Amino acid sequence: MSAHPQIGIVVDNTRALRRRLIEVRGLTKTYRTRDGDVPSLAPIDLEIDEGEFVAVVGPSGCGKSTLLKLAAGLISPTSGEIRIDGKPVREPPDDVGIVFQSPVLLAWRNVLRNVMMPVEIRRLDRALHLERAKKLLKTAGLDGFENKFPWQLSGGMQQRAAICRALVHDPKIVLMDEPFGALDAMTREHMNLELQRIHNETGKTILFITHSIPEAVFLADRVVVMSARPGTIRRDAAIPFARPRSRELLGDPAFHALTDELGATLDGEAAS
Repeated sequence: MSAHPQIGIVVDNTRALRRRLIEVRGLTKTYRTRDGDVPSLAPIDLEIDEGEFVAVVGPSGCGKSTLLKLAAGLISPTSGEIRIDGKPVREPPDDVGIVFQSPVLLAWRNVLRNVMMPVEIRRLDRALHLERAKKLLKTAGLDGFENKFPWQLSGGMQQRAAICRALVHDPKIVLMDEPFGALDAMTREHMNLELQRIHNETGKTILFITHSIPEAVFLADRVVVMSARPGTIRRDAAIPFARPRSRELLGDPAFHALTDELGATLDGEAAS
């Protein structure tokens, strides 16, 4: 991997050495309604390697969240399939953690007990995962808040707790559906930096849904641009900026050029 000395652009020569973790082949989804069939996804093919951070952007209603739900095993495809580690997804896999736009923390549980929920549901070793939960909370900057309740936390802190909950059972993959969409601009920027740090430290494979192209470019190794409904992939762009990425990247001309280029693709899809 080599870096541009001035603008921090890298050429990734390592992808061929990574293990393929997610494979999407000919995936379609049509919803059946009383008013007739509503096609959500046209055939999609996508590959994601272990440790990659892939962001998906597209016009409203293009099937971004449908793609994530299919990967999570929450709904079934109309045709085609998703394989995780070579196995077809037919139900929620154990090796997947999910973060939604709303943290969905239980008000009557403190932060630590919220984070430990996947351990209880899966009946995993409590002592082993309790130690992991505490380490994750420390990584997420929530050390000392273990006994606080959700209403005592800011929106950003609640979402960090939700990310810890998604990671506590040590999944290979984390699926994130617009996790920062409801946050104010300053908190969202802070959460982008936090998520980047967590990704760098854990090496998890992340599929991230967002409406924000700058957010996608800042966070991801690749940005997938989807078409208008029924959604399919119009562009799969490798992001060439070195990690770790700082706030200064947001003012880099190369960053703006790439976001403008992807934005033009997205604007064309939204208008079609």
